[in-house]
Amino acid sequence: MILTDTHTHLYSEAFDDDREVAIKDAIAKGVGRFFIPAIDSSYTNAMLKLEAAHPENVFLMMGLHPTHVNKDYLEELSHVEEMLAKRQFYAIGEIGIDLYWDKTFLKEQQEAFRHQIQLAKEYKLPIVIHCRDAFDEIFEVLESEKSADLYGIFHCFTGTLKQAKQAISYNMKLGIGGVVTFKNGKIDTFLNEIDLKHIVLETDSPYLAPTPYRGKRNESAYIVTIAEKIAQLYKKELKEIAEITTQNSKDVFGV
Repeated sequence: MILTDTHTHLYSEAFDDDREVAIKDAIAKGVGRFFIPAIDSSYTNAMLKLEAAHPENVFLMMGLHPTHVNKDYLEELSHVEEMLAKRQFYAIGEIGIDLYWDKTFLKEQQEAFRHQIQLAKEYKLPIVIHCRDAFDEIFEVLESEKSADLYGIFHCFTGTLKQAKQAISYNMKLGIGGVVTFKNGKIDTFLNEIDLKHIVLETDSPYLAPTPYRGKRNESAYIVTIAEKIAQLYKKELKEIAEITTQNSKDVFGV
């Protein structure tokens, strides 16, 4: 059984004391593939170091996270372009719009999101979308950019059934993580109405740990708990959930 964590910040400072232990624990539980989203240029070296230590298991993305879009966002986008021209990445991400913390740079977030979608098309790569309090704004950009070569993952999906179907209409798979195990998470009430071919698994570690680990540091090993919840919702065996969602991740990332 091979599980895939399509979204984990293993280079985060939260893992500085026991990163190798966390990775080995996840691998021991069947999590053999880790897809690593970018945040901004300050984390690039840590990402490259992580990949060098685990070349068989770690797959890197490149992008500018919406909460890190500020006055210097054009410089950050230049860094993204330079890295894409230099070496292989498996997605442009995580990118998108976040209006939860601050709306000051909404215009810049929209511009950065659109620009990075166009980079994804240029490099024939999927996008990995971060959306927080911004479904309408995200869908507005996706609608204007929709095409056969626009595809990817709607990371940490927490919307409604209608929003799920709209995301899927833009060739996006839904990244399902710890929220599906929360009592107030809501997506567990309709998720089984979505065909499994549209679902990938993620942890977003070290954030959003699933129940019963909620409030603690999340780890890629906990994707087993997420997969078990999905198996319960779809009334399928854990092994089948692992097989389907890992194949879905291969369909997106091409590896």
